[in-house]
Amino acid sequence: MSNAIEMKSAVVSEIAEKLEKASSVIVVDYKGLTVEQVTDLRSKMREAGVEYKVYKNTLVRRAASAIEGDVYANFNDELLVGPNAIAFGYEDPVAPARILKAFMDKNPNKITLKMGVVEGEFYDEQKIVALAEIPSREELIAKLLGSLKAPMSNFVYLLDAIAKKQEEATEA
Repeated sequence: MSNAIEMKSAVVSEIAEKLEKASSVIVVDYKGLTVEQVTDLRSKMREAGVEYKVYKNTLVRRAASAIEGDVYANFNDELLVGPNAIAFGYEDPVAPARILKAFMDKNPNKITLKMGVVEGEFYDEQKIVALAEIPSREELIAKLLGSLKAPMSNFVYLLDAIAKKQEEATEA
């Protein structure tokens, strides 16, 4: 019996460590997924540096209550029920939300976003969806560079048009 308690204690410690270390934690209800869909989702998560795990709800609640602060207070009996999986994002805090939202769009009614914590702030389902719709850092940089380049390009085209018009006027 003590061996089972020790194993559960180790899992609770593991979960608490991941909750503290992760920049984002997203909880999803995953009922209805096929093995192929779960494998696909896990591979996309792995590519983005996101860890996707299934833990017992009671162990997650214990780990959440062991963490200082009240950000994980909502990981309770009311919200943490049913078959849940947790996506831990370590590098990019938006990556888990973006991957899960894209998966939900591709596979409707298969998973449901429940809640999450992103950089120390609790997020409900609506906030997670809004977070997922934010463009990636690379996209934002590309848009910024495009915005900066547009006026200069237009100015160059204008100068070129003026030069061609003057050439035509001198030739005629």
